Amino acid sequence: MYQTIRVTAYEPDPLHGPWREELRVLRLGTDLYTELTRLHGEANAGAGRPDRLPVRQLNSLLQAMAPGAIATGRSAGTDGSLPWLYAREAVPPEVLAPLIGTWAAGRLREDDDGGGPDLEERLLSENPAAAVPLPQWETEPVDLTETVTSPGGTAEPVRRLYSLLPEWIAFRLAARPFRTRGVTLRFRVESSDNGARLVSWPPQRYEYRKQTWYYSACLNITVHTVPFASRFRVHVSTQVRRWATRLDVRPHRLGGATVLLDAPLPWPEGPDRGHRLTVNSLGYDRRRKELAWRRHSPALLLPELDIVRGYPEPEELFTHPERWINGCRDVAAGIVYHPSVGPHAVGPGLMPRERADLDAWVEEGLRPVLRRVSDLTRVTRRNTPSLLPRSATKGQPGVRDAQLALQRRAALARALNGRRLEVEVFWQSPETRAALLSELPKLIGSAAGERVDPSTDDIWQWRDDGIDIRVRARPAGPLAEALPVSRDRRRSRATRLAEATEGRCEIVADRLAPPRGDDAGVVIAEIAGKGRFAAVPDSDPKHALRIAWARQGWVSQFVNAPEDAASALEHRARWTWLDAFRQIGAISPPAHRVGAGIPGDLQYAALWLVRHTRKGPTRCPVRRLVAVRIRPGDGPDAIEGWDAERAQWVPYPKLLLLLSKTPGPTAEAVDSYEGHDDATTGTERGPAERLGARQRQERETERQLRALLFQLRDRPTLLLADAANLRQCWPRLRNGSLARDMLGFGTEPDQRLTVYGNDLRLVLVRDANAREEVAEWYAHDGKEKIGFAEGVWGTAEDESRVFASTTATPHTAAKLPKGLMKLVPTARGRTAPGKSAWNPGQLEVTVLGCLSEKALADAGREGETPDRPAEWATLTHQLRYHDDYPPLARPLPLHLARLAGQYVLPLAAARESRSVRPCPADPVGSVPDSR
Repeated sequence: MYQTIRVTAYEPDPLHGPWREELRVLRLGTDLYTELTRLHGEANAGAGRPDRLPVRQLNSLLQAMAPGAIATGRSAGTDGSLPWLYAREAVPPEVLAPLIGTWAAGRLREDDDGGGPDLEERLLSENPAAAVPLPQWETEPVDLTETVTSPGGTAEPVRRLYSLLPEWIAFRLAARPFRTRGVTLRFRVESSDNGARLVSWPPQRYEYRKQTWYYSACLNITVHTVPFASRFRVHVSTQVRRWATRLDVRPHRLGGATVLLDAPLPWPEGPDRGHRLTVNSLGYDRRRKELAWRRHSPALLLPELDIVRGYPEPEELFTHPERWINGCRDVAAGIVYHPSVGPHAVGPGLMPRERADLDAWVEEGLRPVLRRVSDLTRVTRRNTPSLLPRSATKGQPGVRDAQLALQRRAALARALNGRRLEVEVFWQSPETRAALLSELPKLIGSAAGERVDPSTDDIWQWRDDGIDIRVRARPAGPLAEALPVSRDRRRSRATRLAEATEGRCEIVADRLAPPRGDDAGVVIAEIAGKGRFAAVPDSDPKHALRIAWARQGWVSQFVNAPEDAASALEHRARWTWLDAFRQIGAISPPAHRVGAGIPGDLQYAALWLVRHTRKGPTRCPVRRLVAVRIRPGDGPDAIEGWDAERAQWVPYPKLLLLLSKTPGPTAEAVDSYEGHDDATTGTERGPAERLGARQRQERETERQLRALLFQLRDRPTLLLADAANLRQCWPRLRNGSLARDMLGFGTEPDQRLTVYGNDLRLVLVRDANAREEVAEWYAHDGKEKIGFAEGVWGTAEDESRVFASTTATPHTAAKLPKGLMKLVPTARGRTAPGKSAWNPGQLEVTVLGCLSEKALADAGREGETPDRPAEWATLTHQLRYHDDYPPLARPLPLHLARLAGQYVLPLAAARESRSVRPCPADPVGSVPDSR
């Protein structure tokens, strides 16, 4: 058993002191910014935000083609006095002017056929009186470790380091090759929205089935903070970047693909030659009916800057991707692989040994300015709760399954409380129908079901030990067909989708009545995979069916057709039933074994913010706060959800049905969600109005949170929240705003946590998410052994509040030989690149509020025994284990709250000329319909 894990994170080394570099800094300046903004405003009169200069494409072009350019500053498009470009040395005017001029001409030609060429001529003019003055470079010493410390004790880098430092580190590392086992890899720099990446180039090759597949090592570099840490962190995560050289998709179905372009600088001199890959986006343009570079891609402008080399046209690159990844006329291009374009023989992920080797290379390259973060050690040996064995006992292979079935039966009996469970199965393939009917008795440890009517095999019934389950199976028919969404583009996508959804509701109402009496109702439906509906946007019927069945009082679970799923049908049928049980509340929290420091009557509560944009499932933006409460041992209503309209707790299945009736947002709410202008009047909303809308939204969330906390005061409570998710509506959960055992809302001063509940504890969790906020990790024994381990980990500090929760590789993942190498396959492992490497993520656990010694003293409770934060972190970790599920990504209460968000499906107002027959009344309440 490993006793130590190592995170791939680095921090400023205090022994080195500040990391100062002399950088060249460029600002757009008043004259150039004013001129560009004026021309952009004239070309976009009455549309968008003319006060904001769209410099994203220009930034990409400068990073790709300006020698010595390192990073671009944030918000330069809103203020010409802000730092815009950072470089190792000043970019000559004869280089800078063509870049700006070419961008301006191309950009303004897209918006308006006037203005662009004139500006280019003036920028390139040799007559200073007629030209727009080019900005002047300034020399500025920059401390790449500059830090400010929050009142709560969290070290934060100054704002510009979030983009500048990853780029600087990437170039520092790219200057050194990575050598391992006789193979040398060289890296190029790729800029990203969150930091920078290193991509090994040229790609590795893998020969499989008479075809060559291409892949690279990829390192993501980002800057982050950790609650209460005295230094900020640089995270370096590793992965496999796969390249698409076989596109099994038609051009009109290519929604978008990232293309990295490798082209030498057209200028004769300059540093950083050949160190960067240019990021572009390729997609199908439905207006022009052809493949095209997306608007922000610098590939649109490169042929104008470099007339010597030939750059790939979108159609040519799509047709011959392998030719371009190998290079053509000094230019190479690689299409980043996505599963939507077909299969790939190289599996995702790297093995822990390879991650450790790359990590050691990074550590060496960052010395002495940055040092590795200290290793974490175990804080407890009680890694799992009181569960059944996770593997069958030797000689008794059926014992474990029987015990698990008993647990499920008990949970079902508690949740149903004497009611019947009505299950409607709508199937498309006989195989799926048979698998569902076969798996149910296995899961609950029952004999085969009895046919209710011997003349038909459509209805089965199970009655045993307090359980009454009735299953009716029938063909899905038109229910599972694609939605007939109107193609009238004079109306919004949300409105057309709402209209099609109402039509599907009518079909459902004709085929399925509400459950009888107090019976619990679950629909299990077999539908085609998302790829089957890709040709017609918004035609996937899944969300429409969920809305329709919820209106009839049924919760729903979906299973994909066999031809659209990679996993075995038996496995998918099993998890379909388990998810159906979860939706009716037939699930129990694990019995922890943390110790006497946890109150016996503890309840769990969790918060989750559902955020949908215009790209959401119903094309309707909305924010909805979901709260779930679990009271172990409280009978059928042990799992409840918060009904915000009635300010009361309701059973979990009822919460799901209520959430499905979430109304669509007002125009003001859309502003607060997405920062858009008024969608109904077309009027321009200024920054102050948009800020005011967000503040009103935050105040409404604060009101709900205070009401929730008041409802939890009656017994000891562990409140769980995902910091990355909830800080969107609760900004005081930002790391820099946190203070131990304190809680803050809005602009009010922090208050003691005990003000909101004498026995309230608050734990924040966070995973890597799309921003790499939590570092990767691997276990080691201090010698040569490298691998993974499950447990709770922390530092040696007594007052530490931040811990790491890791789980073992799930039993569903393939077992791979130790020492397998994908980047450098050995003779023994020639097929190693084809393996998928599973790397369990780290869940960061921050015990923000507990009854510490200081908290008790501040509350006048000096005589009580203080909490140990490690125990509450251990409890949070053990809540990730439930029955025979693989360990959950989050603790069970948060898992339930997040999945409840699947029912938040607001609809836009469907403007129809025909009358819509109303669906039957909702049996669970009188919440206004969203139509």
